[in-house]
Amino acid sequence: MSKWWVGILVVVLGLGSAAPVRGGTLVYGRYADSLFLDPVFTDANLDIWIMQNIYETLIQIGPNGKGLVPGLATQWGFSKDGKTFTLTLRPGVRFSDGTPLTAEDVKFSLERAKNPDNGAWNFLLGSVNTVTVKGNQIVLDLKNPDPSLPAALATFNSAILPKKLYAAAKGKNEQERAKAFAEKPIGTGPFMLKEWKRGSSMTLVRNPLYWRKGADGQPLPYLDAIRFEIIPDDSARILKLQSGELDGAEFIPFARVAELQADPKLNMKLFPSTRVNFIVMNTRPKLKNGSSNPLNNLKLRQALNYAADKQALIKLVSFGNGKPMTSYLSSSTPLQAPQPMYPYDLDKAKQLFGESGFQPGLELTLQIVAGSADQSALATALQQMWEPLGVRLKIEQQDSATQNARYADSDFQMQFNYWTDDIADPNELTAYAAVYKNNQSFQTGFQSDEVDRLFAASQQETNPAQRAAQYKRIQEIYTRAAPMVFLYEQPFAVALSKRVRDFVQIPLGNNVFVNTYLEK
Repeated sequence: MSKWWVGILVVVLGLGSAAPVRGGTLVYGRYADSLFLDPVFTDANLDIWIMQNIYETLIQIGPNGKGLVPGLATQWGFSKDGKTFTLTLRPGVRFSDGTPLTAEDVKFSLERAKNPDNGAWNFLLGSVNTVTVKGNQIVLDLKNPDPSLPAALATFNSAILPKKLYAAAKGKNEQERAKAFAEKPIGTGPFMLKEWKRGSSMTLVRNPLYWRKGADGQPLPYLDAIRFEIIPDDSARILKLQSGELDGAEFIPFARVAELQADPKLNMKLFPSTRVNFIVMNTRPKLKNGSSNPLNNLKLRQALNYAADKQALIKLVSFGNGKPMTSYLSSSTPLQAPQPMYPYDLDKAKQLFGESGFQPGLELTLQIVAGSADQSALATALQQMWEPLGVRLKIEQQDSATQNARYADSDFQMQFNYWTDDIADPNELTAYAAVYKNNQSFQTGFQSDEVDRLFAASQQETNPAQRAAQYKRIQEIYTRAAPMVFLYEQPFAVALSKRVRDFVQIPLGNNVFVNTYLEK
């Protein structure tokens, strides 16, 4: 291994930290249980953010959510024409049941992940034509050059499973086999599943065969086990943490962050994230009911953006824990190019509203989820902020299922929404938010021939500078078109006992316990 890779691993694995302690069980409070621990068929963060402690990928995401580091592959690279991608497998790796990791396991796993009939994420490997084994190397023949491929191979659905064990799982079809295997998953990760009491708790124990070494030269992880306690109620989760029954707790309400920051027994962590919050606007000329849609007017959409005081919203809803969006991409997303994202300017907003041709008293409708205090506070604040423009905002509260159904059917005028990346590349959100054919641009109806051309080109552009320029232009076009009310980014709020060391939640959301230890 080159000195460059060793340097990267020192940063990622925390090899410079002082004398980590081995042993012990960390008890971590989650707001909800996992559902389906299969990397190909799951689509829930509840699974994704935990699974990579059990399964691993050929390439792994760095702690900043942007960089890529070696995983089950020690090196990789494209051919000169960009049509072939070759990876060299790490020697001596074993699955947690003791069976050796082979190139055939990798071939099987990648072919399963790219199968168009399997799950929702196969498009990430859509450029892969064939997977071939050549000794200890995996050769991917590509339909076209694909600069996002390394990041796709670091994404959860590209995790490597044992071919023979998976094939032995009972089931009449692929989904049934996946479900059976996922009840007792086997991977190469630092932990393995010991016990799962659905809706109550999940226990992962140390994989004694894990290949990475810690600061003491012995195999990671340091912990003997992690027990996840499922505690949906925020207050109960915090109370158990404060009493010492939990060593950590996720999704701390922002209203409680300052209180926990002041607690001498706790470390209140705000990890950088890729979560962005926004209001999607239906930009089509007609609404679902056939009526004329004012939000088809560009100047009106821009006026609403200028009249939304993002700093005030951050203070009100996130209690100061956030920052205004500077693109539809989060600042933690690779190739994000900061834009002048409609800084609060009521005079400019009034000017644009006047130029839009609409009269004071214009009624617009915003859909939010019933029972969400944060969404209710946000909607009420926007109602007050837009009133000086002459806009009367009607707030419709709906249950989550109804809201999701109306969103999917483009049956809304405005709706609160958010996004968190799953891949360390801008292509996933861009395909979803800005390319009409994929999801009607986040169901906004936004369409741009130039964006479509740039995105298609970016999917094959192997020159990093050229690809960055393409994404910069896409962000400029999208910002000006304003199919969203761009609001704010927010961090992941996690509270930990002072004795918990080296836990990380990366910007994509994954909970990384491989280097975590408990001080005595």
